[in-house]
Amino acid sequence: MTEHPLEVFHFCPKCGSPDFEIHNALSRHCANCGFTFYQNPRASTAAFILNEKGELLVARRGKEPAKGTLDLPGGFVDNDENAEQGMVREIKEETGLDINPNAIEYLFSIPNVYHYSGMDIRTLDFFFLCHTTNDAVVKANDDAAELQWLPLREVYVERFGLRSIRQAVHRFLEKNC
Repeated sequence: MTEHPLEVFHFCPKCGSPDFEIHNALSRHCANCGFTFYQNPRASTAAFILNEKGELLVARRGKEPAKGTLDLPGGFVDNDENAEQGMVREIKEETGLDINPNAIEYLFSIPNVYHYSGMDIRTLDFFFLCHTTNDAVVKANDDAAELQWLPLREVYVERFGLRSIRQAVHRFLEKNC
């Protein structure tokens, strides 16, 4: 059963009081100490990485959710990072590629629900375009079980496991094919 994060937390994380009530759709409020906890979306990134031949770098997910399906390199933005820094870090962690943060192009964002640890985590996924050379060496690491370069005509939306990634790939292909 999937639960909204606010349904899981029954005690105030600041003072431990059980008087931690639903305040609105995005928050709980503690009647004891006055603390309000907001459940805002987490920032996440994904990259369309193209080589000089116009091939797209795709990853096969090594972990749940959607283990074994295709994905784009990316992941959650850490505290004290902007979306571009998070994107560059995630690309390095998952592929080994060093991408110049000044050479990435923001494309669009899509709200998403990421099912993890029995909860639906609301995310705001930022999509970027990056370019690399044909001789760039990639190596699957972190969450990526494997990486492959695909010509855009061989990229099929239904092979991607996460909803926002499928939406983004569809949008990207409509514009670039």
